[in-house]
Amino acid sequence: MTAPRRPGPLFPEYHAPWETEEHKALRAHAAEFFRREATPHQKRWADQHMVDRDLWTKAGSAGLLCPGLPERYGGAGGDFGHEAVVEQERTLAHDTAFGFNVHSTIVAHYIAAYATEDQKQRWIPHLASGEMVLGIAMTEPGTGSDLQSVRTTAIRDGDHYVVNGSKTFISNATHCNLLVIVAKTDPSQGSKGISLLVAETDGLDGFERGRILDKIGQHGQDTRELAFTDMRVPVDNLLGGEESRGFAQLMEQLPRERLIIAVTGVAMAEAAVAETIAYAKERSAFGTPLIDFQNTRFVLAECKAEVLAGKALIDHCIVEYNAGRLDAATASMAKLWCTDKQVEVVDKCLQIFGGYGYIMEYPIAQMYAAARVQKIYGGTNEIMKLLIARSL
Repeated sequence: MTAPRRPGPLFPEYHAPWETEEHKALRAHAAEFFRREATPHQKRWADQHMVDRDLWTKAGSAGLLCPGLPERYGGAGGDFGHEAVVEQERTLAHDTAFGFNVHSTIVAHYIAAYATEDQKQRWIPHLASGEMVLGIAMTEPGTGSDLQSVRTTAIRDGDHYVVNGSKTFISNATHCNLLVIVAKTDPSQGSKGISLLVAETDGLDGFERGRILDKIGQHGQDTRELAFTDMRVPVDNLLGGEESRGFAQLMEQLPRERLIIAVTGVAMAEAAVAETIAYAKERSAFGTPLIDFQNTRFVLAECKAEVLAGKALIDHCIVEYNAGRLDAATASMAKLWCTDKQVEVVDKCLQIFGGYGYIMEYPIAQMYAAARVQKIYGGTNEIMKLLIARSL
């Protein structure tokens, strides 16, 4: 049995309060792009553990990379809503492989916010075109949410930093040729000694891409380990040109990261419900379409209501972010609630598929496997509760 035909939108008349005609045009463009360039290739990308390298330049040529960065550097001069639209349509197209949000919505904004003028001119145009792929090396084998405990060091030696350490769970690690590294330039100062260093990795001595990690889901995302052995990075590549500002820079950008994770969570839940409604209308049991069983209808009714609640929460946060008012606690609430609901909704939808929901060729199975990590990265949901509790 083949998977059901791609369903229409779950809320065709929905209008986000922040969405302009420009956002709507970008949405239509992104939807067409990802359904053409990403949806058909999920199995092949999963088998090779990475997207095709030219997907990055195709997305750049289509104007989908760095839409929230200034036009003078090659971005589109948009707001967070432009980034959200692209991420929503990527997710609604059932893509779980392309590391768009890491490259464009998260790490590129470290460059935009903290880089010197020379650094911006050197890097951002290549990020917007897809010639350079961005990654960020935060997590270490013994350090997850506790970024203060990173052990990677970057010790100055003349006009270079000598970098030693290892990182794990790094997204875009195969294709990245521009890497933001969280390291201690002054290990004696703890979190106060953390700096962000940008490495141009092509042909860089001492830079090693380690093993590809065999994850539960998102098999097409190139997630792997990285190692630095006496790797020399020019002092000019210190992000912002000043040491020991790294921890503050990370804390300032984390609400943005958590919001885009929440955006992805609601978009995937929406995709799951739309896919399941279409399947339930086509599939029969005991001579009756699944959609006609009261249990099926009640489960899907509850899931649809939860997706709408999630969309309203996301819209509130996007409005607040664009106005410069989104605080860390609210971003944490969005990440916590939306990813918890993502996992719950996808699980309920998979149950309606029965045995077919356990087969990876079905998008619902791919969503189920991809969803679980959302409660872990960007700060675990337990950490989100701690951050929210501080605001009580």
